[in-house]
Amino acid sequence: MEPVIRRATVDDAEAGAWCHLLCWQEAYAELLDPERLCEKTDPAGIGRRTERWAGAIEAGVVRWLAINPAPDVSVRDRVIGFSSPGPARDDDAPTPLELYAVYTRRAWWGTGLGQRLLDVAIGRDAASLWVLEGNERAMAFYRRNGFAADGARADEEFFGVPEIRMVRGAQ
Repeated sequence: MEPVIRRATVDDAEAGAWCHLLCWQEAYAELLDPERLCEKTDPAGIGRRTERWAGAIEAGVVRWLAINPAPDVSVRDRVIGFSSPGPARDDDAPTPLELYAVYTRRAWWGTGLGQRLLDVAIGRDAASLWVLEGNERAMAFYRRNGFAADGARADEEFFGVPEIRMVRGAQ
């Protein structure tokens, strides 16, 4: 069965928060200091993360969810990926649109789900995004979708590692 992709509602906040946390654990395990990753993805904080997800959705932040096609999964496995586009946040934004996130659970890597989430989020529009430096898997995915590093670099404060900006024109 194919995962359904649909826009998140407030009712999805807890499942989305779990997906976010678990995706970070899976995607960043080899990129970040293990102690920092454990601290930032501690399941004990799921309540606060759920509140942030609900607040963002209520405020109009667009989040596209990939729903697990397996019946009767727990809330922590209900959402298996998500993407989120929005207005560019950088003062020197090279495009008006920014892709804030595309994540899929590790079990879904290589299935095309990430591509579907990117396509629904930004289509063929020009966009920019930030990716952790050294995240070669993600950078290769973005390069396949027409993105290239534009030379901008920033220190990502949450995880304490550098990020690079990637940009693509309309396709």
